[in-house]
Amino acid sequence: MEKVFERKTKEGRPVLAICYDFDKTLSPNDMQAQGYIQSVGYEVESFWKESNGLAESNDMDQNLAYMYTMIQKARGRFIFNREALIEYGAKVSLFPGVDTWFKRIREYGKTKGVIVEHYIISSGLKEMIEGTKVANEFEKIYASSFYYDENGEAQWPAQVINYTSKTQFLFRIVKGTLDVNDSGVNDYFNPEDIRIPFRNMVYIGDSDTDIPCMKLVNSHFGHSIGVYNPETRDRRKVYKMMEDKRIKYFAPADYTDNSELDKLVKAIIDQTASNEKLMSVHFQCKQEQAGQSMKIDCHEDKEKQKLILDLENSNSFKQTHSVISKLKQIKKWTREEKIQLQEIAKTNNQVSYIIDDDDVADFYKSISAD
Repeated sequence: MEKVFERKTKEGRPVLAICYDFDKTLSPNDMQAQGYIQSVGYEVESFWKESNGLAESNDMDQNLAYMYTMIQKARGRFIFNREALIEYGAKVSLFPGVDTWFKRIREYGKTKGVIVEHYIISSGLKEMIEGTKVANEFEKIYASSFYYDENGEAQWPAQVINYTSKTQFLFRIVKGTLDVNDSGVNDYFNPEDIRIPFRNMVYIGDSDTDIPCMKLVNSHFGHSIGVYNPETRDRRKVYKMMEDKRIKYFAPADYTDNSELDKLVKAIIDQTASNEKLMSVHFQCKQEQAGQSMKIDCHEDKEKQKLILDLENSNSFKQTHSVISKLKQIKKWTREEKIQLQEIAKTNNQVSYIIDDDDVADFYKSISAD
């Protein structure tokens, strides 16, 4: 039996999705460097040098390489399972204000009539993120993760997320098809049925690995924000991303109330609330116009079929001329309708006998032009 996936559908209020990288976006350092690497007897720089060297020498994805290296280095030291990774995740530090940020921003959105949802899209480890104190704040955590055997030990990557594959999760969020195995992400949605249009998406990241997501969000009129460490205040990366038009804004990774980032995201929520009111009116007008067009098309189709039947049943030259005058007022004919009219000219004597009369000839010339 085919699995039925639970999907999010459009609500009565607009939804703003805020998507975050994790390492150096919500946390000051790589999550692996905050306990795990030290526990396997490595200096942080040495671990990454070995891991990246493995990737380079084997044409291997760097994320696969670090996951493989983590399993290998833990062997003989401790049981490398989900519980161990969650424990390491609990030790991961966060930037100022992160622990209160998510609830605070949701509450602000509520005052503006906007549903705010938070999502993680990270090349880091899902299990470690799940160990942090903010894990329950996210609608979904998309991150690399392990497959565990019957004894609960990590054996193989279950999910690997790199900088280009990150973009697929934006589409999942847009359409509400959040399960990674839900092929509904490829379904077509009418613009008015999209749950979270890209214009209502914020992507917050810190480096080159976030560029594909930032570019995608920007190109669809969303909001991309580059953040930098508020302690070092090193802006080189965000300046480069701004120069390359990867981000619209940048701010320190300070998530406290009334910080630059706090005010910026609240301004985006304000804009979303106003813009979605206009979009709602636009879609209502569009729906009314489409409905009227369908009525017109339906009426015109009925009128055409009536006139074709009148011509087919014409039993006098006078009636034929009268019907032809009405047919000439219609400008669009389908191929099937043209074939019907041509057939009538052959089979009905009241048409065929006067086919060379000016009005009849002009009409048949107009429908045989193509």
